[in-house]
Amino acid sequence: MRVLVTGHQGYLGTVMVPALVEAGHTVTGLDSGLFADSVLGRPVQDPETLAVDLRDVTSEQLAGFDAVVHLAALSNDPLGALAPEITYDINHFASVRLARLAKEAGVSRFLYASTCSVYGSAGEDLVSESAPLKPLTPYAESKVRVEDDVAALADDSFSPVFLRNATAFGFSPRLRADIVLNNLVGHAVLSGEVLVLSDGTPWRPLVHAQDIASAFVEALAAPVDRIHTRAFNVGMESNNVTVADIADAVVRTVPGSTLNITGEHGADPRSYRVDFSAIREALPGYQARWSVLDGAEELYREYTAAGLTRENFDNQFTRLKKLKALQDAGRIDESMRFVRAKV
Repeated sequence: MRVLVTGHQGYLGTVMVPALVEAGHTVTGLDSGLFADSVLGRPVQDPETLAVDLRDVTSEQLAGFDAVVHLAALSNDPLGALAPEITYDINHFASVRLARLAKEAGVSRFLYASTCSVYGSAGEDLVSESAPLKPLTPYAESKVRVEDDVAALADDSFSPVFLRNATAFGFSPRLRADIVLNNLVGHAVLSGEVLVLSDGTPWRPLVHAQDIASAFVEALAAPVDRIHTRAFNVGMESNNVTVADIADAVVRTVPGSTLNITGEHGADPRSYRVDFSAIREALPGYQARWSVLDGAEELYREYTAAGLTRENFDNQFTRLKKLKALQDAGRIDESMRFVRAKV
């Protein structure tokens, strides 16, 4: 297939593109480039790229593609809380517009990167795709709205599927340091301390970036009738863990590190455990493989090999600080658009 990947210069996109290419697809990327230079280690070889803000995509740019893998979003709860109107503008309105234009351009498959955080506070029981959705943040709310609005576009010629990813972890050359396991390993490597500001009790489902990419690869190959307008949780049950469990895996991995659960932020209301059986039934070729401990060990190896520093960990690889730095430098405006140089 000829596949367009939006957000290909992000954390997940940088892992997704090689997986799609390896599966035999011809891949083009679409990205505004906000995080294109947030690279740890060797330079990244990107595919053919459309340097376009998601909000400015045209139907002509989508013509000729068989599928769209839609990853592009402001993917951060603190950022969503700081600028909810921009989160909805990009994550909701621009995403639905993209799907509508893709349908008009003759794209037959639309794979949407949703999130398990749509379940919000769900308690101890495993939640399946049919569970009530209780989003607690603008980011999660925007994902729910996109699922509803894009599903309404589906017909015999346009087939969307919604992949609700668990909380991502693992190494990507375009690193994110503001997701839980990546963050805890980084702090342990740089300070010797595994610092948890909550009380450690909330449940989190985790999934490696490579296992997310595998789910998209399998969904692209699946018969349409298996996945048409369906939502699938992406991950595996054994990675339903508490924040304290995640911290313990880091202590076991980083030599000499110590655990400090301060509890100063109290209990995070976002707590849920997830059932992942539906994706295994619908996509028999799919199996998540990376445990939390595997991911901690991988991150420790990559961080130490690349010479991770406090400066780039805190600023270059943390979404909110990176965007603020771009704004302070006058490179992007308040709407997160790049400012054109005057001629």
